[in-house]
Amino acid sequence: MKILAISDEPARRFWDYYSSGILDDYDLIVSCGDLSRHYLEFLVTMAKCPLIYVPGNHDEAYVKHPPEGCICIDDDIFEYQGIRFLGLGGSYKYRPDGHYMYTENQMNLRILKLMFKLKKYKGFDVLVSHAPMYEFGDKEHLPHRGFKCFEALLDKYKPKYMLHGHIHRNYGYNIPAKYSYNEITVINAYEYYILDYNRIEGNI
Repeated sequence: MKILAISDEPARRFWDYYSSGILDDYDLIVSCGDLSRHYLEFLVTMAKCPLIYVPGNHDEAYVKHPPEGCICIDDDIFEYQGIRFLGLGGSYKYRPDGHYMYTENQMNLRILKLMFKLKKYKGFDVLVSHAPMYEFGDKEHLPHRGFKCFEALLDKYKPKYMLHGHIHRNYGYNIPAKYSYNEITVINAYEYYILDYNRIEGNI
């Protein structure tokens, strides 16, 4: 399965410089949040495949106007072509009125509420989140802190991939697009990342 993972900023390749057929080869588009519904609706209209998404901390507009034609997998497991995607959107809570913001305890409670589905699907293959793990690809300051409970989730179910956004790779020169955690491939999907489910292609 060839997956286009996207997050945080529209990729000029697929937006400003879109050319007919550029999305034809993808089997699935996965949004990790903080992208306008107009961008997601454009992509799913032009592509020949589904688009699944989780919200980011800046996606409060989704509450009243979710992206049409796209599939929200937040707090859910979505199976497609035999691959199980678990969605956990939102960021660490850094202000009291944030809709898609959660404390560590709140995120852990969301995971606990998914136990029945995790048992039903016998785990998952890809974690789709907006935020990264705590101390794995995150930042020290509160708005970009990751979640500790993601580490426990990955340790227990050992998926093949984790896709996240939130940490823009232009924040610094040393922010990787791909890294590993206990044999799990973790991908920062900022702008876009091209992933073959059985072989990493990279954002080329």
